[in-house]
Amino acid sequence: MPKDVYTPPKVWTWEQESGGQFASINRPISGPTHDKTLPVGEHPLQLYSLGTPNGVKVTIMLEELLALGHSGAEYDAWLINIGEGDQFSSGFVEINPNSKIPALMDRSGDEPLPVFESGSILVHLAEKFGALLPASGPARTEVMNWLFWQMGAAPYLGGGFGHFYAYAPEKFEYPINRFAMEVKRQLDVLDRALSKRRFIAGDEYSIADIAIYPWYGRLVEGGAYDAAEFLSVQDYKHVIRWAAEIAERPAVKRGRRVNLTSEGNVPERHSAADLD
Repeated sequence: MPKDVYTPPKVWTWEQESGGQFASINRPISGPTHDKTLPVGEHPLQLYSLGTPNGVKVTIMLEELLALGHSGAEYDAWLINIGEGDQFSSGFVEINPNSKIPALMDRSGDEPLPVFESGSILVHLAEKFGALLPASGPARTEVMNWLFWQMGAAPYLGGGFGHFYAYAPEKFEYPINRFAMEVKRQLDVLDRALSKRRFIAGDEYSIADIAIYPWYGRLVEGGAYDAAEFLSVQDYKHVIRWAAEIAERPAVKRGRRVNLTSEGNVPERHSAADLD
């Protein structure tokens, strides 16, 4: 048997040092690691997040709602540094027991309402403001079809392909091939759908586009995992056309800058002036 063949033990045990780049923030148990109260700003909507694809979904959504004139969508966005374990604080775990960004606390009602999982947050905000999601009927179902498609598909792109291609401590052919094949299949699914319609769920821009763009739009733009050439993203011309249109939306440009510490971006956002 070749020396590099891995044989699983009878009982798995956690070896943190074998986890690669994200070993310090991954663990096989849930719950808080330390006590820390989350800050609260002046707006009813309090977002605790980071400018990852999942985090960007929510800041784009909030900026789109503000652009549509929904003043109640004003929000405070607080930086959660996952590299330092902020997501394991007692305050964050109280909002999201799964310790993943983004997490939203909606304080507009009689009692504060925690909302977690990016798809759930998008639906909550869409229903709250009556925007970017049809109220009923086939059009609503089609938006929900694609929203749930993204929620189920993107882990293969991020945790699968992205991890093994860009972040794993060693490169292994089998998982890279396996997940590259799946990501290309997903891009083909999108490309075929977008060959028949302007936006992913039809003629109207919706939360489905907001959910899918940060993952797959950024991928074909060349901004994810430095994998554009490897995946031949130029072949997906309809996805490229769609991504280019969405990228030019003012609210998308604004939302993509929130909860990032790099130059030109804002770690925290508490008013529109922070992005102006």
